[in-house]
Amino acid sequence: MEYEFIHDGITGSARAQFSLEHQLMGPWLETEIGQDVEKLSNVLKALDAAEHQQQEFQLVGKEYTLTINHEDVCVNMNVMLNGEMVMPDELTSDALSFDYTEGASCGVDDFRELLRSWANFRNF
Repeated sequence: MEYEFIHDGITGSARAQFSLEHQLMGPWLETEIGQDVEKLSNVLKALDAAEHQQQEFQLVGKEYTLTINHEDVCVNMNVMLNGEMVMPDELTSDALSFDYTEGASCGVDDFRELLRSWANFRNF
């Protein structure tokens, strides 16, 4: 999984850009975690719990749902999980290829490293 974090000096916002097959992770990270240390901590705790208890956890956010099991982490847009056939224009992004807007997944270890990198970038 390839990614890059970018700091916008004008707005002060942070952006996360990912390789094509993981690009949904960027908007999830920006929207659902952002600058919230508590949310980041909760996701890390869920990762540990899923890995050790071999259970699946779902963390439903404002726009995205994170599904964690002992092997993989998946990010899906809530609109896709609700079974709606057409994605509303407000939720589409020119930066996202339509083929990859349904979801993105990676291994637990890669996802944990991503969260640690984001925390380091945001100076948590």
